[in-house]
Amino acid sequence: MFNKINLRFKKEVFDKYNDVSKIKTKEFDLPLVNAKNGDNGVMYYGRSSDFESATMTIDIVNDGAVSTGDVYSQPQETGVLYNAYLIKPKFVATTELLHFFTACIFKSIKLKFGYENKAGWDKVKNEKIFLPIRNKNIDYNFMESLIAKLEAEHVMELETKRVTQLEAYLKVSGFDNYELSDEEKDAIKNYNQLECGEFKLETLFEKLKTNSLKYKTSELPNKKIDKYCLPALTAGIKNQGLNNYVPIDGATVLKKVISISANGANTGATFYQNTKFTVLQDAYAIKWAYNNLQISDNQYLFLASCISTAIYGSYEWTNKAGWTKVKQEKIQLPIRNSKIDFEFMEIFVSAIQKLVIKDVNTYANKKINAAKACIPKS
Repeated sequence: MFNKINLRFKKEVFDKYNDVSKIKTKEFDLPLVNAKNGDNGVMYYGRSSDFESATMTIDIVNDGAVSTGDVYSQPQETGVLYNAYLIKPKFVATTELLHFFTACIFKSIKLKFGYENKAGWDKVKNEKIFLPIRNKNIDYNFMESLIAKLEAEHVMELETKRVTQLEAYLKVSGFDNYELSDEEKDAIKNYNQLECGEFKLETLFEKLKTNSLKYKTSELPNKKIDKYCLPALTAGIKNQGLNNYVPIDGATVLKKVISISANGANTGATFYQNTKFTVLQDAYAIKWAYNNLQISDNQYLFLASCISTAIYGSYEWTNKAGWTKVKQEKIQLPIRNSKIDFEFMEIFVSAIQKLVIKDVNTYANKKINAAKACIPKS
């Protein structure tokens, strides 16, 4: 039912350090099979121009202490590196059929071969597999419908789990009720007619002093590990600039302040940080200092957005967004009776959060319904 296909490396000399990558990139775009247990048998990626490839194949690993006899579906363009080979169906295959045959072949050969008894095609091709039949013919329709049903049920299970987790998070966070109040509806409706005043940042905020930390970001973990438990702020926009972790000892711990990226590709990136963190490099933190007022999370979010609107895109590598310059910038804030309208900020941000949560919930439910619609009826 299958033929082994021989795919070659097109260059005269193979250089593992220059011709393959463990990460898929625009240059290294072709998955290459080899003696890999897991990850669908793919450990490396090569250039499409360097390796011959094929589609709608099944990958069999012929060597390796653990991986010998592993079998994987490869419907996409795939090449071969070493210690594995691809077989091509002699029949017209679909992705669902590939998956079914992959499972059958795996069940047949996995326990028969090992490191001392390699699963080469000269031996594997003589193995037998069990297939469903109808009227003495292979029942391809059953195979396709069964795999399609299993895949759809799996997708629905995953999406249902995600929605359940989302609902639990919303309940704990107080966002399980996302219906807008009359005040919130009015805030959205009247936003474009707001009366605003102009305020210089140095009259509203003060820069916080932080201990200088002597760490190299390249040597720091990007997740919590042992004593490296405190998120550290650097110049960046991903994860609100919190992409490394440092020990808490000797660090200035901050919370409920605004951070500003002073340097780098995302110079001027501004975020409200409502959880504990510290400043590492190329960034700083500011806190509300106007009239000694205490402001809420929502009001801080509103202010961070206003600062971002004023400064992001105005600074760059050669024009760093240091506080000396940024504090001279002006932002527009809603006012009522010549005073900053903190109440509007609170209501408006609450409304925006509810609208976002409503969209997320609607999207999640649509995904579940789409998954249900894909499940073939028994």
